[in-house]
Amino acid sequence: MRWEGNRESDNVEDYRGHGGGGGGFGLGGRSIGIGTLVIALVGGAIFGINPLTILGLLSGGPAPVQQQAPAHAPPAQDRSARFVSTVLADTEDVWRQVFAQGGATYREPKLALFSGGIRTGCGAGQSAMGPFYCPADQKVYIDLGFYRTLRDQLGAPGEFAQAYVIAHEVGHHVQHLLGITDRVDQLRARSTQQQANAMSVRLELQADCFAGVWAHYSQQSKQWLDPGDIESAINAAARIGDDTLQRSAGRAVVPESFTHGSSAQRQRWFTNGWRSGSVQACDTFRAAAL
Repeated sequence: MRWEGNRESDNVEDYRGHGGGGGGFGLGGRSIGIGTLVIALVGGAIFGINPLTILGLLSGGPAPVQQQAPAHAPPAQDRSARFVSTVLADTEDVWRQVFAQGGATYREPKLALFSGGIRTGCGAGQSAMGPFYCPADQKVYIDLGFYRTLRDQLGAPGEFAQAYVIAHEVGHHVQHLLGITDRVDQLRARSTQQQANAMSVRLELQADCFAGVWAHYSQQSKQWLDPGDIESAINAAARIGDDTLQRSAGRAVVPESFTHGSSAQRQRWFTNGWRSGSVQACDTFRAAAL
């Protein structure tokens, strides 16, 4: 992926080194995460269910947080921060264009870099959650150490695999702007746990598809992908499928506990977005089969 030299976003906030987190895994509000090996192995091994389901059960109320210092701009010499800033900038360009074509205005999210823990509009965020999006403050949160986990423990190397992670979380922001997230939350509140999980799967797969839509238009405008880049994103989608994470934890695969979708489903919906470049092609909620 030939990203260096492209525009970097001004919407990146760097909280690293501020010690702004704390209070364990509690979340005061709903946040949407991509899931990590830490939670998958520990939570899955103990409870045998999806890690983010476990996280939701633990999030009964606000967790105490320490005082958080104001954000600053990432250091200019920080290559990893420059990378996510460049990817975020390109998602801004793509989604601004897509929204404009539909007669709407795209509101750009912020991206917050943190280490360990951070206070968010959804409560206390933790690195062990992996990257996540908080609808309450319209921010994507990421501890860049997750990329080491993605590469070394989950087996998903490559910069475009990392870009896919950002694009997936931005996909959740798009869902929020379109009102999809609120509607799903309302339905989940009136549903059984199994029904709520099924709706979460469709929400996550749509975010994967939106990531594919971004990749479609990004490559169309910049031609910055190298051979194998798309395959690295598809591989990352497979590595974080619920069935793969459950097997990695040494547990039986329990489809009723899925909240993000199987590896095959995540690959399929990212590919749908990549090939079609169509938001309409990402309607997972009307799809008869995922």
